[in-house]
Amino acid sequence: MTKGRGGGAEAGLSRVSAALLAMSRHLEVRDVLKTIVVSARELLDAEYAALGVPDDHGGFAQFVVDGVSEEQWKAIGPLPRQHGILAAMLRDATPQRLADVRLDARFEGWPSAHPVMSDFLGLPIADGDEVLGAVFLANKRCPKPEGGCGFTAEDEELLSILAQHAAIALTNARLHERSRELTIAGERARLAHELHDAVSQKLFSLRLTAQAATALVDRDPGRAKDELQQITLLAAEAADELRSAVVELRPAALDEDGLVATLRTQVQVLDRAHSARVTFACHGVRALPAAQEEAVLRVAQEALHNALRHADALQVDVTLARHGQGARLRVADDGRGFDPSAVRRAGRHLGLVSMRYRAGGVGGGLTVESAPGKGTVIEMEVPGG
Repeated sequence: MTKGRGGGAEAGLSRVSAALLAMSRHLEVRDVLKTIVVSARELLDAEYAALGVPDDHGGFAQFVVDGVSEEQWKAIGPLPRQHGILAAMLRDATPQRLADVRLDARFEGWPSAHPVMSDFLGLPIADGDEVLGAVFLANKRCPKPEGGCGFTAEDEELLSILAQHAAIALTNARLHERSRELTIAGERARLAHELHDAVSQKLFSLRLTAQAATALVDRDPGRAKDELQQITLLAAEAADELRSAVVELRPAALDEDGLVATLRTQVQVLDRAHSARVTFACHGVRALPAAQEEAVLRVAQEALHNALRHADALQVDVTLARHGQGARLRVADDGRGFDPSAVRRAGRHLGLVSMRYRAGGVGGGLTVESAPGKGTVIEMEVPGG
């Protein structure tokens, strides 16, 4: 194993261990890909690193880089196609170590804004016979032998170890995302079933009440008026059921918009859909790992659901603020409140168990302050990445 920047085999092993632990820590594909690329570049002391996950159409479904600025990346243009050296690694699943990639017969050039690269090391990331992607490094930061590659056979062996663990981490992340998709699909089916039952009951009651009012309008106008008032109430309840279901079924746009924008949008929708005033404020929050962002969003949704559906709140304030390297969520309402200990004794939990589970699952914590007639404050703290 090469000494690298750390100096000595012990430091090299320590950096390898840190890289492997970092990969296994994440359960989101996008986080795993970025961790692999950053770890590979730092571990082998390269100027550039990239990882491509192929699609089924000759291109890349995902392509992650490290060492290239955001401005450079935008100037380079569209994602590369599977050609040249990249295609060779994906097709043949063989390592490629080159003294100068530009002199290889398979080299097909790159966009004008692309940084200049010479020595090159690339390996496939494979799970059995399936090639999941390819990781490649360029421009080793070291003196180059005349006409030779800065990357050594030891570097190739080290990157091979990293690639094997990357395959495990990437496979686990894909399984996690698939499991989450199935969970979301099941939850959507459950909500759809609940919506069907709730609205069907309301509409059935509306129909019966309307029939009763029609029969009474001539012989007992007073009772008919009471029935019509009941129709108004039932119609309002049915409308509330529909609005709530639409909000709950709305897919969260975390991947595209991020936590802050997604939470702000959902608060705005709830503010329009309910008579209560619902506000959102954000103070200095940075992007969090995907798992933390999802946990914060789900806890906020549960707390909002409780405040608007169970607490009869007139005002609900949602605040998201930076807390160290992570974030703190606060959902406060002026509703009827409750005795948390009494709720636990009665076997009801208003989603508190689920919220605590979500917070604990990402290394965070949850506190609940409430009392009858005093409203409720739910706070969740999560660490950063």
